Amino acid sequence: MHTMWIVEVKGSPMQDVLKHVVMFSGGIGSWAAAKIVAQKHGTENLYLLFTDVKGKNTSEHIGEDQDTYRFIEQAVNNIGGQYVYINSGKDIWEVFKESRFLGNSRLAKCSHELKQKPAREWIDANCDPDNTIIYLGIDWTETHRLAAIVKNYLPFKVEAPLTEYPYYTKEQLIQMAQNAGIDTPRLYKLGFAHNNCGGGCVRAGQGQFKHLLDTMPERFAEWEKQEIIMQQYLNKDVTILNEVIDGVKKPLPLIELRRRAEEQPAMIDIYDIGGCACFVES
Repeated sequence: MHTMWIVEVKGSPMQDVLKHVVMFSGGIGSWAAAKIVAQKHGTENLYLLFTDVKGKNTSEHIGEDQDTYRFIEQAVNNIGGQYVYINSGKDIWEVFKESRFLGNSRLAKCSHELKQKPAREWIDANCDPDNTIIYLGIDWTETHRLAAIVKNYLPFKVEAPLTEYPYYTKEQLIQMAQNAGIDTPRLYKLGFAHNNCGGGCVRAGQGQFKHLLDTMPERFAEWEKQEIIMQQYLNKDVTILNEVIDGVKKPLPLIELRRRAEEQPAMIDIYDIGGCACFVES
C-alpha cells in the first residue's frame, strides 16, 4: 500500500530557500518546538509534518486519541506555516500482522512503517538537505538521544530547540499553550506522560498499561483483544509486556495484567511507564 500524502497549505508554496520542517505530533513538545522555530524564522517556509497511525477501518480505541486531532488543529492555527498530514492507510496491528512480529519495547515496527518511513519519504521528495533543517520536540532531559537522531536523519541537519536554554518543564509548556488559547490534550489531563497512540503503546510499560486500564478500560480491552488475536495469528505466546522473575525474562500478557490489577495489584510495577520514541529511534 502506498503512502497517502494530504497537504493542507497555510502560507506560500515551497520555494528554493531555507525550509524548516517540524516533526509534528500530539505532544506538547512538538508544539513548543514549532513555536520557537516560527518565532525565530517566521512561518513562510515552516512545515508541520504529522504522521497519523489510524488506519481506514481502525477502531476508535486504536491509534491516536480523538482529542489529539483537536489539539493539533488548535496548535497549527496558533503556529501558522504549512500543515502536512500523512496517513499510510493502516494501523499498528496491520503492520504487526504483515511483519509477523508483535511490537514491544525492544522493537516497534509500527514506528518505522507508520511514522519514520512515510515522513522520510515526504522529506526526501520535497526537501533538499542543503536548504532544510529538521526539528524534533525532545527536551533537555533527552539530550542523550541527540547523537542517534542526528545520525538517523543524515544528510539533513537536525535541531531540537527544547534541548537548549531556556530549559522548560512539560508543565510550563502546557501552561504556555493554555495561555495561547490551546486546551490541554485529554491524555495529559488523565495523567499520561505522552499524548500519542491514545495512551497505549508497544513501548509502554506495566505502569502505563495499568493506568490505561484504570482510566480508559474500553481502550485497554481493545489492546488486550488485539494481543490475543496476534497470539492466535502467529500461534506463539507473544506479548507486548515482559517481566523478570528470578533473573529470567518472561512474557506478561495484558490479560494477566488485568487479573493482577483485580487480585494482586502489588505485583504490578506502576513505575514502569516506558517511553515514546517514534522519531528518535533508528
